[in-house]
Amino acid sequence: MHWLLSGPLSVEKLTVNIAGLPASLQGTKLVHMSDLHYDGKRLSEKMLEQAIAVSNEAEPDLVLLTGDYVTDDPSPIHQLVLRLKHLQSRAGVYAVLGNHDLHYSRSKAEVTAALDSIDIKVLWNEIAYPLGKELPLVGLADYWSREFHPKDVMNQLDGATPCIVLSHNPDSAEILQKWRVDLQLSGHTHGGQIVLPGIGPVVMYYKQAVRKLPRKLRRWIPFLRADCSKVVKHWEWAQGFHKVGTNQLYINRGLGTYSPGRLFCPPEVTVITLTSH
Repeated sequence: MHWLLSGPLSVEKLTVNIAGLPASLQGTKLVHMSDLHYDGKRLSEKMLEQAIAVSNEAEPDLVLLTGDYVTDDPSPIHQLVLRLKHLQSRAGVYAVLGNHDLHYSRSKAEVTAALDSIDIKVLWNEIAYPLGKELPLVGLADYWSREFHPKDVMNQLDGATPCIVLSHNPDSAEILQKWRVDLQLSGHTHGGQIVLPGIGPVVMYYKQAVRKLPRKLRRWIPFLRADCSKVVKHWEWAQGFHKVGTNQLYINRGLGTYSPGRLFCPPEVTVITLTSH
């Protein structure tokens, strides 16, 4: 995707309060990236190189990736990992898969094996402890997959212990309110891609807009050819930080860009610092 259509890379920095975060983990730094869609069309090599450089410059304790590394064909993952192997962090790189990483029957295994070959650990309904037992990291199966069963994973956790959850689709936050989630990291929405300042993602008004356009006109507008309103139920969680009940959710706008491009919604690398008041 040409930079004129995607916009320049934005580095978002925020501090997230984690109740009961142990003193040893105060100031822990996370880098979050999502939705690369590395297929030769939706992400330029220059932006990918820049995103990796930004991540390394942050000197993170942990790099977290939340899915959609490819678009449909999984084979570009083998070129992508040649770039991602340059990611640096103290405690490793962890990932979950997105719906596009499951497009074909072979996709899950191929994408997972490629990431594993460069020591990026893919969590599929699994719990890991890269920062120690005092802050578990949960990676869930994609929300649209048949294996999205958070109960089986979340019930293994002690509700008195803080945790971080990786889940590609932010709609999962609605279900995850049943458990303690101190920070859920998601992607999937691309931030809505086309955003009107003070109003929000245009896609929130998709159905109303489509009804008012002649059918012949709709065919010529790429953004309206597919029902983008079905990407998520909760478009109000399209990007940024949200409280969902007592849980905390952050949605990354992603690096890849679909046609017709982005407007007031730049691609993103997120740097998160954990603290406890």
